[in-house]
Amino acid sequence: MNKKNRIKKNADFSRVFQKGSSTANRQFVIYTLKKEDQKQFRIGLSVSKKLGNAVERNHIKRYIRQALTELSDDLRVNMDYVVIARKPCTELPFNEFKKSLIHVLKRAEALKIRDSKHKLDKNQIK
Repeated sequence: MNKKNRIKKNADFSRVFQKGSSTANRQFVIYTLKKEDQKQFRIGLSVSKKLGNAVERNHIKRYIRQALTELSDDLRVNMDYVVIARKPCTELPFNEFKKSLIHVLKRAEALKIRDSKHKLDKNQIK
């Protein structure tokens, strides 16, 4: 994920939190905000100190970035996304982590397409 695709400024985070909509599951909260003047999506990450030490938090952020990089072709452009990690995500292997992220992105209607490529069984995510 390129640096131009990241939300870094506090004002940008605040704008997404205040004006955007949120969707959640047990592992993640996703805030989305549509921005008509933008040509690509931007991602902001939030991992609380409650989730562990710096090593664990960086590990979670790497997992989120990797999953979103793999999904970048399917994410809607003209959008800002803020992903907040919750405690249960710390215990998941990467494939379950990614499935959970896809699940919450689908619920937020952040994916362009809904085909079998990202199809999830209801029993896979609890």
